[in-house]
Amino acid sequence: MIQDIHPHLFSNTFVSKENIEANDNIFLFKDNALLLIQNATTVSLPRKKDIENCPSSGRFLFTLNEVHCYLVLDFKIEEEENNFIYQEIRFPNVISAPEIDWASIVALQLRNWYLQHKYCGKCGSETHAKTTERCIECSNCGNIIYPNIAPAVIVAILKGDTLLMAHNANFPEGFYSIIAGFVDVGETVEQCIQREAMEEVGIKVKNIRYYKSQPWSYSSSLMLGFIAEADDDAVLELDNKEIVAADWYSKDKLPDHPNTRSIAGELIELFKKGAL
Repeated sequence: MIQDIHPHLFSNTFVSKENIEANDNIFLFKDNALLLIQNATTVSLPRKKDIENCPSSGRFLFTLNEVHCYLVLDFKIEEEENNFIYQEIRFPNVISAPEIDWASIVALQLRNWYLQHKYCGKCGSETHAKTTERCIECSNCGNIIYPNIAPAVIVAILKGDTLLMAHNANFPEGFYSIIAGFVDVGETVEQCIQREAMEEVGIKVKNIRYYKSQPWSYSSSLMLGFIAEADDDAVLELDNKEIVAADWYSKDKLPDHPNTRSIAGELIELFKKGAL
């Protein structure tokens, strides 16, 4: 999946250091596009020394291949020069270097979190980033804000030797995936799966089994993957709002679907192999 970047090393252990060294990696965004250096066949992250007049301090993000990575806000490079390019970060775009592909998504999630909490939601005062841990603190009332992570379920629902696949109203034409949804207040993940299956396609599910999880920074989510079964006589009743088409598919007749960068694609691939 997208976070599997071996042999590259990614660590989100927080480092209490704001000063950027010459060889530290810089994450500089313009809207949802990340500044990169275009090489002959791939791309690389700019170091502080590569960017003229780069600020000397920033928000520590994480460590990539044992190099500190920093987010720089309120600084712009207007012209694309010195082999600089801006790469838009959105699914299903892929950056050619897998370690940068993954790190860029996490960095964008953290960038958005910082920008969304410039002011305290409790008293309205300005906030600041603490240097002792990854959190934001209100300068007035001391309210502490940690990164937003929304739990969500994604489930491969089986009926006999077929898999339920659905077309979301926001998907490209002909593109299908498996059922997913955010966990609501006061419900377990199992209850969420049952609710989403009923709301979206009108069926009951049973024998819910956990598969694995995947951080999904595009939506600040933690995707929790499951496998479940529908009754043999289950009849689909679509909500026709979020889900506008759905059907049961055999492994040799699957429609266009996500690749294995996502947990959805990995579950679908396991179904094709008869491993669910």
